[in-house]
Amino acid sequence: MHELGLVNYVVKTVSRVAEENDINRIRSVTLEFGEVSGIVTSYLYSYWNWYTKKFPLLEGAQLKCLEIPAVSWCDDCKISYSTVAYGRTCPKCGGGNTWLLQGNEMNIKEIEGGNDDKRRDA
Repeated sequence: MHELGLVNYVVKTVSRVAEENDINRIRSVTLEFGEVSGIVTSYLYSYWNWYTKKFPLLEGAQLKCLEIPAVSWCDDCKISYSTVAYGRTCPKCGGGNTWLLQGNEMNIKEIEGGNDDKRRDA
């Protein structure tokens, strides 16, 4: 259920960035998150669609999600490997002196925005 908190954080951050850059409409937000971050994308999309309706700046903004593969490192044999495929056990040496290089993070990768055209008739 941390997806709602994540959406709240992203909305606040994107709103702050928009204000700092004099942007009055967000068209899309691209998030990237790790394969083992525990984020459930269906919940994320659902919360995004519900929550952003409360913010005119973000209403109708598309959420895009990219997955960062989980990669671990073995300190014993100095290789990186797929975490999901092998877990904490190095596939080369069979040791457990490993740690996660990437795959648990979440980043706001891109914000696409602009300003609504507000023309006045002369």
